[in-house]
Amino acid sequence: MKKYILLFISIVFLMSCDLDMKPESDLTYNGFWDTEEAVKAAHVGIYANYRNYTFTQWQMGEVRSDIWGGNTFANSPNDVDLMANNISSTLVYFGNWANFYGLLHYINDFIKSAPDVEFSNEAELNHMLGQAYGLRAQIYYTMVKAWGDVPINTEPLLEVDLLALKKPRSPKTEVMQQIKSDIERSLEYFGSDNSLWLGKQTYWSKAATLALKGDAYIWSGKVLGGGNSDFTEAKAALQQIDGFNLVDYSNLWGQGNENNSEFIFTIDYQKDQAGNFYGSLFTTRAVDLVSLFDEEGNSMSDFVVNGLSRYGASEKTLLLLDDPEDQRRSTFIRIYDDGNNHIPFEASNPNYQGAILNKFLGVVGDDGTRWSYNNVPLYRYADVLLLLAEAKNNLGEDPTEEINAVRSRAYGDNFSGHEFTSGSQDQNAQAILDERYKEFIGEGKRWWDLVRAGESYVFDEVASIDASEAYKIYYSISESMLANDSELTQTDGY
Repeated sequence: MKKYILLFISIVFLMSCDLDMKPESDLTYNGFWDTEEAVKAAHVGIYANYRNYTFTQWQMGEVRSDIWGGNTFANSPNDVDLMANNISSTLVYFGNWANFYGLLHYINDFIKSAPDVEFSNEAELNHMLGQAYGLRAQIYYTMVKAWGDVPINTEPLLEVDLLALKKPRSPKTEVMQQIKSDIERSLEYFGSDNSLWLGKQTYWSKAATLALKGDAYIWSGKVLGGGNSDFTEAKAALQQIDGFNLVDYSNLWGQGNENNSEFIFTIDYQKDQAGNFYGSLFTTRAVDLVSLFDEEGNSMSDFVVNGLSRYGASEKTLLLLDDPEDQRRSTFIRIYDDGNNHIPFEASNPNYQGAILNKFLGVVGDDGTRWSYNNVPLYRYADVLLLLAEAKNNLGEDPTEEINAVRSRAYGDNFSGHEFTSGSQDQNAQAILDERYKEFIGEGKRWWDLVRAGESYVFDEVASIDASEAYKIYYSISESMLANDSELTQTDGY
């Protein structure tokens, strides 16, 4: 009978972690994997752990881009150095590999152990294994985008052997091969089963794996040199996604709309379990709003807030979103100090005080408090369409249908005159980036989108980084990690 030590893997993995952190548990589980019920409990536990990494993934995918860096009312902004792409061997972000290996342990343990348990309904076990392989691929995909070369570990810890835990960084091409392998295993386990586990988008699904495959293969083709064969695989995967669609923009956002048919995979937040991070970082304090007004001159004194303003929309972002016929203009509530009408938005307006992100505002409860329990999407159908447009454009094909599908939803009855017309491959790439910029603000995608499109787009769009600092595309690792593990090397360029 196997003995599993359940512990926070990040305290020991690679000997690069802080060894004074408290383990989640020091229990030794005898026979934990002997029952179907235990497997299902472990399956739920994976998602509870995965939710803890939502903010980290958001920071990695968005903060370094051009979306933020504007006014934050009277609150001091977060991540100023990260927005400035001020990264070095001594200024290190997401230390200890962001503790992703702790999460990977639980998934590796599930993948290794669950198949040995007899299930009354084998399809249930297969679906859960499809989920586990998809989630592991998604985590490694995040890591390869963040650091490039990272250690590959697909086995759970069965005992604490610090010497055995040392592993060098695998080349990014090998990490991508591991991602692709996990994607294919996920699809094999799902087979023809396109269902959602328990009917909920808060669990990984075959559609989520296909969306990830499209995303990862475009990255592989563009960033890692895989070329047309990767783009072709991405296109085929994205075209297989069925059962989801764009919903009317009025039904897309808001806590009451979180089960809409556009969301493919979302992070689950519920009262008495966990709230998302948006309310505490993207609103502000009541005292900051009491004497202020929205852009139409309406008082904000009665607006219910529940946090601070730590990330302010850049002027570039607000100007990009300033088309009054585009419903995505409502992504932000723009706030002024004089009660006048301020449409259109003007750069450097001294009366402008800041903006509140409107996508994940939660709901105001009976007690008058705003609660942030919106589920947060990782993939939604608009993402699938624009990734498909990207794959097609990379293959020299026309992306008009996909871009216009997203654009027509955004403009609604005002779509006439805003149609996309295909141009050169470079012009189309820029149009896709601009469309994704407007569509996914606040969803942790913009930085990854720019890198995936090509380094020239990163340097053209993000003022805080230029071509001489191309090595900063990938994060450094800390001196303590290097000191604690002789197998590790610093990220190239640092």
